[in-house]
Amino acid sequence: MRRMRNVKIVATLGPASSDRETIRALHAAGADVFRLNMSHGTHDEIAARHAIIRALEADLDSPIGVLADLQGPKLRVGTFASGAVELEEGARFRLDLDEAEGDSHRVRLPHPEIFAALEPGAELLVDDGKVRLRVEDCGDGFAECTVVTGGTISNRKGVNVPDVVLPVAALSDKDREDLEFACALGVDWIALSFVQRPEDVEEARALVDGRAAVLSKIEKPTAVRRIDEIIAASDGIMVARGDLGVELPVQNVPPIQKRIVRKCRAAAKPVIVATQMLESMIESPMPTRAEVSDVATAIYEGADAIMLSAESAAGQYPVEAVTTMDAVAREVEDDPTYTEILEASRVAKRESVADGIVAAAREIAETTEIKAIACFTQSGTTAALVARERPRVPIIAMTNLRGTARRLALTWGTHCVMTGELTRFKQAVVNAARAARVEGYATEDDQIVVTAGVPFNIPGTTNILRVAPCDERLIWATDPE
Repeated sequence: MRRMRNVKIVATLGPASSDRETIRALHAAGADVFRLNMSHGTHDEIAARHAIIRALEADLDSPIGVLADLQGPKLRVGTFASGAVELEEGARFRLDLDEAEGDSHRVRLPHPEIFAALEPGAELLVDDGKVRLRVEDCGDGFAECTVVTGGTISNRKGVNVPDVVLPVAALSDKDREDLEFACALGVDWIALSFVQRPEDVEEARALVDGRAAVLSKIEKPTAVRRIDEIIAASDGIMVARGDLGVELPVQNVPPIQKRIVRKCRAAAKPVIVATQMLESMIESPMPTRAEVSDVATAIYEGADAIMLSAESAAGQYPVEAVTTMDAVAREVEDDPTYTEILEASRVAKRESVADGIVAAAREIAETTEIKAIACFTQSGTTAALVARERPRVPIIAMTNLRGTARRLALTWGTHCVMTGELTRFKQAVVNAARAARVEGYATEDDQIVVTAGVPFNIPGTTNILRVAPCDERLIWATDPE
């Protein structure tokens, strides 16, 4: 299905969007990738949603990406005898391993690994930062704290530790089970929560074992500090602004978002901007002006994808939320300023033959009457490199591998077309010209740029470029081999 925009839309499925009709309507409205949140729903429910997506994909004969988002370890306090307590600013409060129910002076924190990593002066954030505690003294199994920001703490509220690299694996036992289930199901991306260091990504990659691409969610300050290494270790990145805004001052999040988007663009890795993009549309058919501006900002920055969470999973207006995102994206991309910003922020990278080929393809397309860039790709790398250039013309990514086409549904500007296995470059040119016409990007009177790697079917060999007519008769006449 051809989209009239370059940025991709990720829609989370949930109770409000689990039936066949709604999922079809979400895709028709603009959803390119569907997110399956492993934090909610049983394996049977998630498998049913996945089956609907794949049936829709078969009906439309168009690749659709599926992202399974792992929950990550959850750090929570224990329970209180009264169900909840009110903590006042300046009061003392103790966290420990005692299994007794808590009161206004203490509560259990059943995570000895946290106590082992704490130091005096560290902050603990409870219930998404509504209550803040500063560690005054700590030791084996306890932390004596001062209440910095008072409020109510109730049973099993979450705890964040922003100042410390925790000796906690990014994958819990549940995550390992969910990862294996999702890979066996056939998802295209695995999103990894609680990433603190590149080693977390490598652990997940070993378990995935090539069955899906690995995407790291950046939601902790420790990950921001090692972002270059994490990007290098990952296939893609998600800027999880909600969690970042809990563990960092909220004013820090926008510049971090901008830096991460640019770093991912330079690395030719897809980047999703996520969380609270159209939050008000959970209950309202119309977004706020501020939310529309927020979505537009991510698009102007050059993000590969923008994501809906509760808006499409549990909201009252899931299809309307996707429709709004699609409308905002098309309006932004029609603005001449959008092209100016992308071109001003382009990072010239000339480290390989492939880099030179895709840069030349963009330059040729922008200085002549070229209608599209068609690239043949096995692993998806060539298409990602072309997308890094952010060309002004559409990108037609052609592959004979369904998994590659599905993963590219997350990459900026790519329109994926399945093709048979090729052995000669002339076949590739003919197929590209035919696809450009069939998909509505060109007519027989137009020209396209074709890139490929020869010999075919070997990843990482992009080494040839041709400006070709879209009239197959001219291709055969000018290249009669």
